[in-house]
Order: sequence, then C-alpha cells, then structure tokens
Amino acid sequence: MASPGNEHNLEPVLDTSVLDTVLAKDGVRLTVDGAVATVTLTNPAKRNAQSPALWRALTEAGRLLPGSVRVVLLRAEGKSFSAGLDRQAFTPEGFDGEPSFLDLARGGDAELDAAIAEYQEAFTWWRRGDVVSVAAVQGHAIGAGFQLALACDLRVVADDVQFAMRETSLGLVPDLTGTHPLVGLVGYGRALEICATGRFVTAGEAVATGLANLAVPRDELDAAAADLASAVLAAPRSAVIETKALLQGAQGRSYEEQRAAERQAQARRLRDLAGLGE
Repeated sequence: MASPGNEHNLEPVLDTSVLDTVLAKDGVRLTVDGAVATVTLTNPAKRNAQSPALWRALTEAGRLLPGSVRVVLLRAEGKSFSAGLDRQAFTPEGFDGEPSFLDLARGGDAELDAAIAEYQEAFTWWRRGDVVSVAAVQGHAIGAGFQLALACDLRVVADDVQFAMRETSLGLVPDLTGTHPLVGLVGYGRALEICATGRFVTAGEAVATGLANLAVPRDELDAAAADLASAVLAAPRSAVIETKALLQGAQGRSYEEQRAAERQAQARRLRDLAGLGE
C-alpha cells in the first residue's frame, strides 16, 4: 500500500482546449502554479450566479488538478463571491440545453436523486484528502454560494462578506453539501437559526463562530489567502495529509478510537521519516 504522501504521483496533463471550452464558457477559470491551483468564478456581471453548467465546470476543474497540487484557492471576480443559484433554473424554460428544475421535479425519484447527486459533485472534491482548499470570499455568498464556501477546508473573508442560506425562503433546503460543515462549524442551534431565518452572517460573526478563519479588508483578501496557502505549503505534504485525515474523522470516532487513530498515523509518519515506509 502506498503511503499517504505518495497519492496521485502521476500528474494528468492539463488539456488547454478542455479548459477553454468546458470551464471558461461556463464561468470558471483554472490556473496552476506549482503546488497551488486557483479556481476562479468569472461571471461578475451576474454576481457569479450558479447553474448546472457551472457545477459541471467546477467538477471538471477538480478532475483536472495535477498531482503536484497541494493547495487549491477558490476565489471569485467582482463584488460578490456568488449570489447563489441563478433564478432562471426555476422558470419553465430553464437553461438552454438543460432540463428545468420543474421538469426534474416531474420525473421519477431515481432520476431526481441522480440529478441532485451530480450537482453535488461540484461541492465534494474540495475536501479530498490530498489537498487543502481555501475559499477567499467577498461580498455576497448566498445559498449555493454559501455552500460552495463551506465546501472548502478553510475560509478567508473580506470585511464586507455577507453569508446567507436562503433556500428555506424559496421552499427548499440546502442540498449542495452545506449542512454537514455548517453544523460542524457553528453547532446545530446556530446552524438551524441561520438556515431557517435566512439572515446575513457578517465577517465578525463568521470569525467568532468559526465559519471563517480570518477576516481582512477587501483589498487584502487575495494576499491573505495566498499567505495562508504558503503557510500550509511550509509543512511536509505527508504530515498535512495525515493530520487532515485525523481531523476529518475525529467527530465520527470516540475518544479512544481517536487516540488509536493518532497512534497509527504517527507510526506511519515515524516509519516514513526513518525511510521504512511502505
């Protein structure tokens, strides 16, 4: 079995034609600079509103990451990180070439479940074990935008940030993987209150409750996110991967189970440092 530090040793070649045709036209840009990849939402005119096409582009960005990438920065152009789901999804015509949400609702249970599962894929890969993801969030991060920020491991926010979960006001629930990290970060009671009321969470509260790791002035946001990426890169990759796995599994383990997991992880680290890793 390969040690955790040796995951994804074979780097996929970034096909620029794929990037141009699949990602850019749907409002996503992927750039890679050594161990850091940057995924940028690029439709500021629509406040980076989200659609199934954008979700597919985000999913593809995750698949295209070279194995050398250790940190993924998620950022957005314009005044807003993402204003959430494009309301065109709820119109009878929906998006060109896409079934409308109303059409999906009229389909069978299996088809509807599969469609939502496909949408969720855009939000799941940010927490995979071999990378640390950092969201740099400014302005509005509403609904799907809030959930996209929650999909990342860490969040740096501008002092003008406004998080809100507005799905319930539309008669819906947050279904893009946001409920699990939200409860984990702020607890059940506050998570329910945020979702049920749809109110704004600003920078100060976000930092105080653990929703954000750091808040900075808007013009310092990109630099602060880059500094955090550099700090993560300063530690050996294998140690970061093992630590992330330990922390991700902690809530699902008992105290004794976590102690055992720590021992097993440290044994792997010590053997690897001694040149005895598998």
